Amino acid sequence: MKNGVVIVGAGHAGVQAAASLREDGYDGPVILVGDEDELPYHKPPLSKTFIKDTEAKPQPLRGEAFYTGSAIDYRPGVKIDRIDAGRSSLDIAGGGALAFDHLILATGSRPRTLPLPGADLSGVLSLRSLADARLIRDLSAQSDEVVILGGGFIGLEIAATLRAAGRTVTVVEAVDRLLGRAVAPVVASHVRQRLEATGVRILAGTSIAKLDGENGHVVAAITSSGERLPARMVIVGIGAVPNVELAQAAGLGIANGIRVDHQMRTSVPEILAIGDAASYRHWFTGGEVRLESVQNATDQARLAARTISGHADAYSAVPWFWSDIGDMKLQMVGLTAGGDSHVVLGDLPDNKFSIYHYAGDRLLGIESVNRPGDHMLGRKMLGAGFSPTSETVAAGPEGLKAALAAFQNMEPAKASA
Repeated sequence: MKNGVVIVGAGHAGVQAAASLREDGYDGPVILVGDEDELPYHKPPLSKTFIKDTEAKPQPLRGEAFYTGSAIDYRPGVKIDRIDAGRSSLDIAGGGALAFDHLILATGSRPRTLPLPGADLSGVLSLRSLADARLIRDLSAQSDEVVILGGGFIGLEIAATLRAAGRTVTVVEAVDRLLGRAVAPVVASHVRQRLEATGVRILAGTSIAKLDGENGHVVAAITSSGERLPARMVIVGIGAVPNVELAQAAGLGIANGIRVDHQMRTSVPEILAIGDAASYRHWFTGGEVRLESVQNATDQARLAARTISGHADAYSAVPWFWSDIGDMKLQMVGLTAGGDSHVVLGDLPDNKFSIYHYAGDRLLGIESVNRPGDHMLGRKMLGAGFSPTSETVAAGPEGLKAALAAFQNMEPAKASA
């Protein structure tokens, strides 16, 4: 352990990995490298409270005293140029090298770029970092009209936030509905209806041909049909690309991300990858996935620390996600691709409901709007491997809790039989 563990990336995954190494009793050097100059911070608030409140400060993931008190060598503003896997060393931009016994890549992802005429104009922004959020906050104060390209979570969160702040907001989505890869059509339709009721204009099934500018600053987005959408700010939220370049150049396996096994090891066992940049075969679906969520990042970080500490656990965390869009708290648990039926619990007009997704008799996941109890119970059910019948779901939360308790009481009896 003379060189210890180096962690590249100081987001949710990287910071949790450093913390978990110490919690697991790892006593070698731990070096955390980040390319931003900030103390590592929470990212979810950036699209909500931060961009609407000029007094809002970033929320640190851990206080500065945590790093010194835990003997974690945090190095901000450092960019890594190259991984030399054979020599277990990193080349630092500007000179210098950093040796490691184990390397954890928590390199995250970056916004997908838009290959459009005018995409390089001032006022065309994406949101991924604190610096991006500060730009959006500053420019939104001078922009009455905003166009958002992309109807995913980030775009809709920003749309709701800026509309509530009095801006004229238009969301342009290329496919025929919002949140196409994220939630069921009934949830997407509900979100659209409530956003439009607040005054957000939504153009689905619409593409942008170009962005117009004056004096180097964007002034309008032009749709493929020729409609001119005035905008002093255009926010691009069309997905993210995993940061795999370092790993790929080092010869690590790549497959829609840095390929890892169930212990977060890459094709070079001393190098692990976690978070947005890591792809793996999911224990629940059997399919190859790359998940972008705080839960996935932190759970994989904990497991990577255990792997380095000598444990042989396999990744089996139940995936869950959330998004706050206006007056809607969306919470999702499980992975619902491949579902063939669903049950609705609650009332859409009340803005409080859940969708239980099934493949045959197997519960795949639950999407909830303003029903946090359903979400928490769903995490327990999926974690236990319990699939309630649709009749049990329809009976409501109390019946579900009782059915889960009965199932859990049966499992120990089966194991001892």
